[in-house]
Amino acid sequence: MSMRPYTLKQLQTFMEVAKQRSVSKAAERLFVTQPAVSMQIRQLEDAFGVPLIEPLGRNIQLTHAGEVFLTHAQAAMGQLKNLEALMAEHVGLKKGRIDLAVVSTAKYFVPMLLVRFKQLFQGVEVHLSIDNRENVLGLLARNEVDLVMMGRAPAHLDCVATAFASNPLAILAAPEHALVRRKNLPFTVLAEHAFVVREEGSGTRAAMERLFAANKTALNKVMEMPSNETIKQAVMAGMGLSFLSLRTVRHELASGHIALVDIEGLPWMGDWYLTHLSSKKLSPAARAFKEFLLEQGASLMDAWS
Repeated sequence: MSMRPYTLKQLQTFMEVAKQRSVSKAAERLFVTQPAVSMQIRQLEDAFGVPLIEPLGRNIQLTHAGEVFLTHAQAAMGQLKNLEALMAEHVGLKKGRIDLAVVSTAKYFVPMLLVRFKQLFQGVEVHLSIDNRENVLGLLARNEVDLVMMGRAPAHLDCVATAFASNPLAILAAPEHALVRRKNLPFTVLAEHAFVVREEGSGTRAAMERLFAANKTALNKVMEMPSNETIKQAVMAGMGLSFLSLRTVRHELASGHIALVDIEGLPWMGDWYLTHLSSKKLSPAARAFKEFLLEQGASLMDAWS
């Protein structure tokens, strides 16, 4: 039996549908219509002669064949990324593309870094994905991105992680909160106060839980929110305290809309890392970005946030 031809675009569309578990969400992410996505999937199913997805409520799930297909499609796309990197070696740095994924907390300074980088390397196109830690780790593990920016190197992946700037994290409150006027408080006072926290899967949330555990202090979660922005609004509105990267609240601290709670041993100093798979062959563009961050990242970020 001869295979019908299929395209990379169909594979990419299928992978996005599989990732979102929804045709409509995939269409949004790919900036195309839902019928266009459905057609790409149908053509792929026709080419291989098997159904790859099936409806599940308002979403979809993968068929058994679809699950197998996904695993191999991801591996194939990973191989193609390596092929692109090898070919980029022959072109050099005049042009190139970097797929960069960053955890959501990094969005406060990443645009500024990219603007500076683009001034140095005009021909390099940077494609940016922003998500929480767990999802960014997924992109990294599946070799869907070249480089990842995150607050803690992944322990379970064979990675190269290079620290390029500090990441101070601290307890924040509305300016009128009772704890704000007090100095050098023991960490344990925090057990009596309500906290607005990031969602499960967030690096900030994980750091917070580790810190509370290390200080044998109960964490009283009043509400969970999937964005630093919403948490800042909640803190300002007096919903509770929070634990965030100070680089995300520079403007609010300066304008007096949010205040720092003076807790012994805080701010906790983490680092920002640029990470890639050890097996990854970095293109000249990706290497240039890594060198740029190591040479200039910390000083640019300190001046900015």
